[in-house]
Formats: sequence, C-alpha cells, structure tokens
Amino acid sequence: MMQHHIKPNAGSRKPRKRIGRGNAAGGGTYAGRGLKGQKSRSGKGIKPGFEGGQNPLIKGLPMIRGFNNKFKTHYSLVSLESLDQLPASDNITPEYLYISGITRSKKKSHKDRWKWRYNQTFKHISPQVH
Repeated sequence: MMQHHIKPNAGSRKPRKRIGRGNAAGGGTYAGRGLKGQKSRSGKGIKPGFEGGQNPLIKGLPMIRGFNNKFKTHYSLVSLESLDQLPASDNITPEYLYISGITRSKKKSHKDRWKWRYNQTFKHISPQVH
C-alpha cells in the first residue's frame, strides 16, 4: 500500500456548508441567524457583558479589591531582646516561647525581629525551628 492510495473512510470528510449563497444551496434566506434583532445584523456584535440595556452585573457589585488568602502564613514576632532575657541553657522551641509568655500561639510560625545596636551583644541562644 502506498501513501497516495490511502483514502479517508466514507462519510468522515464532509465539505463545509456555504451559508448565505441562496435557498438552492441550503443556507439561504436567514442563513442560520434567525429573524430580526441585533445578532442577525451584519457588522460588529455586542460587547461581552452587555445585557441589553439593563445595568450590567459587574456594575451592580460593590467595588471590592483583592481577596482574603485562606492559605496565608501568620507569624508571631519575637524580638531578640525578649530572647536575650531567657536563661542561656534553655533550648528555645515554639512551645517554650508559648509557656514563657513571649508568644500567644504555639501553632503560628515565628519570625525574629531585629533591633540591633552597634555595641549590643547577645547571649548564646540555641533556637529550635519547627
């Protein structure tokens, strides 16, 4: 079998219907556009969102900007000065910060807030990350 012998199955290839070429051609008179109305006329159609003169839905909604991200990560800010007040031997975990009253939640992630001065030194602290 050669490539030029291959033919499509019977009925699988159909010529397109030529609309608006007279009643004898099968797509005359209204040419599939129905009777009167803006959509039956030639030229540019209606813009997206147009509701026939009724106030569009988008104009009736309040002007809300943005959205609330339900996957947002909430942080508890922990200053290094408050960590410096803790005993040096303790391992600092989120649970320990909660028990000692530095943070209000065990579940929130923690961020260190730096307020460092030129001559300021901190004790050796060993925070554990979760």
